[in-house]
Amino acid sequence: MTPETLAALTEARTAKRPVVLATQLPGGMQMLLPDPGVNEALNVAARRALSRDESGTVSIEGTDWFLHAYSPPVRLIVVGAVHIAQSLVPMAAQLGIDVIVVDPRRSFATTERFPNVTVMGDWPDEAMEVLKPDSRSAVITLTHDPKLDDPALDRALQSDAFYIGALGSRKTHARRLDRLRELGHGDDALARIRGPVGLNIAAVTAPEIALSILAEFVSVRRNAA
Repeated sequence: MTPETLAALTEARTAKRPVVLATQLPGGMQMLLPDPGVNEALNVAARRALSRDESGTVSIEGTDWFLHAYSPPVRLIVVGAVHIAQSLVPMAAQLGIDVIVVDPRRSFATTERFPNVTVMGDWPDEAMEVLKPDSRSAVITLTHDPKLDDPALDRALQSDAFYIGALGSRKTHARRLDRLRELGHGDDALARIRGPVGLNIAAVTAPEIALSILAEFVSVRRNAA
């Protein structure tokens, strides 16, 4: 690896930017992908490797390349330290997801209720400014309180978050969309919000609802290539 490639790879990893180190086989030439200056088929293969968090060998136009995917952990920003979150957070953590719980209500957002994850007592809009959701981030709101959920969703829609979900009934979600329209979001943007959040598995209990949310999250993530 050349010093220039090593420096670029180190910079990308420090910035938590997903990148693929492509090594030509057997020649050994290396480059970082995606790169608009190279074969688009190679870029497509690199994006696929990143979306699947998988490294391996691909053949592009008769040339073999080993693609080593360097992906920062997927982040799940949970707004609302509520009962469902207490089931959702440990499930997500077991999948290797970097979980952050946001709730300004001090009696809810405690490390005793959410051990071993980051807990932020900021207001959601302030937390989102700090966290800056990117293409490897998901945002889920669980509070049913517009003062908390709406600012988080507003900031999420302005980001590259790959998954945005909001708990609530269809009527609650319809009213939520009306409020977000008043903030300037169009229908295309609002369609990014999965509400009511979660797969329809007839979930009733908090653990079942958490399971339905996480199942939808995984489905979106794995089919996003």
